Amino acid sequence: MDRILPGVERPARYTGGEWNSISKDWDSVQVKIALAYPDVYEVGMSNLGLAILYEVANREEDILAERVYAPWTDMEEAMRRAGIPLFSLETRHPLSEFDIVGFSLQYELNYTNVLNMLDLAGIPPLASERDEHYPLIIAGGSCTYNPEPMSDFFDLMVIGEGEEVLLELARAYADWKRRGDSKADFLRRAARIEGIYVPSLYQVDYNDDGTVATIAPVVPEVPPKVIKRMVETLPLAPLRPVVPYIGVVHDRAMVEIQRGCGRGCRFCQAGFIYRPPRERPMAEVLEMADEILRETGYGELSLLSLSSTDHSQIEPMVQKLVARYQNPPLSISLPSLRVDSFSVELAETIHKRRKTGLTFAPEAGTQRLRDVINKTIADEDLMSTVEAAYSSGWQRIKLYFMVGLPTETMEDVAAIADLVRKVLAVGRRYHGKRAKVNISLATFIPKPHTPFQWLPLVGEEELKEKQELLRQRLRGFGIEFSWHDPKMSLLEAALSRGDRRLGRVVHRAWKLGARFDAWDELFNERLWWRAFEEEGLDPDFYARRERALDEVLPWDHIDTGVRKDFLIEEYRRSLRGETSPSCWERCLNCGIGSAFRCRLIREARLGGVHR
Repeated sequence: MDRILPGVERPARYTGGEWNSISKDWDSVQVKIALAYPDVYEVGMSNLGLAILYEVANREEDILAERVYAPWTDMEEAMRRAGIPLFSLETRHPLSEFDIVGFSLQYELNYTNVLNMLDLAGIPPLASERDEHYPLIIAGGSCTYNPEPMSDFFDLMVIGEGEEVLLELARAYADWKRRGDSKADFLRRAARIEGIYVPSLYQVDYNDDGTVATIAPVVPEVPPKVIKRMVETLPLAPLRPVVPYIGVVHDRAMVEIQRGCGRGCRFCQAGFIYRPPRERPMAEVLEMADEILRETGYGELSLLSLSSTDHSQIEPMVQKLVARYQNPPLSISLPSLRVDSFSVELAETIHKRRKTGLTFAPEAGTQRLRDVINKTIADEDLMSTVEAAYSSGWQRIKLYFMVGLPTETMEDVAAIADLVRKVLAVGRRYHGKRAKVNISLATFIPKPHTPFQWLPLVGEEELKEKQELLRQRLRGFGIEFSWHDPKMSLLEAALSRGDRRLGRVVHRAWKLGARFDAWDELFNERLWWRAFEEEGLDPDFYARRERALDEVLPWDHIDTGVRKDFLIEEYRRSLRGETSPSCWERCLNCGIGSAFRCRLIREARLGGVHR
């Protein structure tokens, strides 16, 4: 390592030893867990979920948790040349010496990195080639809500929130080691833990047209549907997060103030799989903020949520934090602002000294299309918000839009440009040429467990035409415009909506050299299209085919708690251009929990509502 590190980019990615990192005595614990993130250190260190699991697991005396991230290509080459297996940061033990290696799957374009990390560790990527002499390879994260494309590579997958189930799994593993039973016996017992999916215990059959016919367990004691795990109370973690030596994507203290979202945007997978919304009490947020800032020395605090301004106590919470940390002043960030004047007022409270920029997500350019996706924002709401922001001193506003949405027309796309020009005109009235508008244009990808899961990805030519229209109309000083690569979008859609056969494609693409597919400089679509062709599969079949409402979907055996007939009704309402109320306004009986529990959540929120 001493010979290798001086010759690679950003060697501090691999040294460990950071402030608050935890190194336990290797020989004194029963279960050793490696928490793996299949991307570079800077990205993985910004993942709050992994930070929570790291602290929760290490609080247990008999469990050890260490971290590992995907080495960049220069480090991988150096390690393979020197014969150094992939190792953990805390104690530099090879991954093959851990009991459990748990991967966080948050993005489909990281899939080949999983296989590469296992191979670099000397662990066969295919679960069928691993016996009890290898670590148990598990996965969690939002991508496991359609586990099938990666099911060939994992012994088991955690569906849902992992804080409790990881500890249950570790206890079951320790018990299995004491018993000395076979790996097959352990997997059958693990499959009875709520939230655990063991792919090898389920069989998938296909129809002649390639669609899924059935997904069924092969042993009687395994449940036909895997119910997601959900924690009732958000954990008090992390309180002592690891502080990196180098800059990372989100280099700040973080407190999760709310999990889930009640808005019901029909394109948003997170809004459905993380239901119901659960607030952290304000007193707890303040207590956690005090502890984290004391233990890290950060001067910036991010209040994390899918919709931070929906927290019932967000205004007094921010006011108390601002009052408590005045010298030096604490920088507070809210990563998800609603398009309304209240968000601007809240941002004004936070950014009295330095106004860098505000970010909003109208998603669509017309009111009609926003009604289709249930993004209940009127044009006048957006313009009044923009007026409030520019008049309060902000000079830059960032707006998120999508193209390829259901029922979208070229008129809807052109309306994005018209709206942006109006926003810039407001900024010019207050700041002249210093006013800026940044536009980020994503491609709509139909995701599992949403009302749009049956719909196709927009065709490549149509997508390029829409992107080109906006490129032409958004030229000019004061506007910055970015968009997604259509080929990346096709691959993401195919992997997110695929069945078990796609595991062969992932494996083939990795063998052909696919790595870091989420990175523009390394993404090579030719490797993927060759892998699809060699495996006799078509990405368009998965990405660009509209599904019948009665078709068996590859993820139908995963139960998020939201009823399928509710999703169908939301889909039909979208085609009629009808909006649905949020969870805070009226319970729509989506199926996530008992009406009593949802009522308590809603009443607790409304009891402290800010407007």
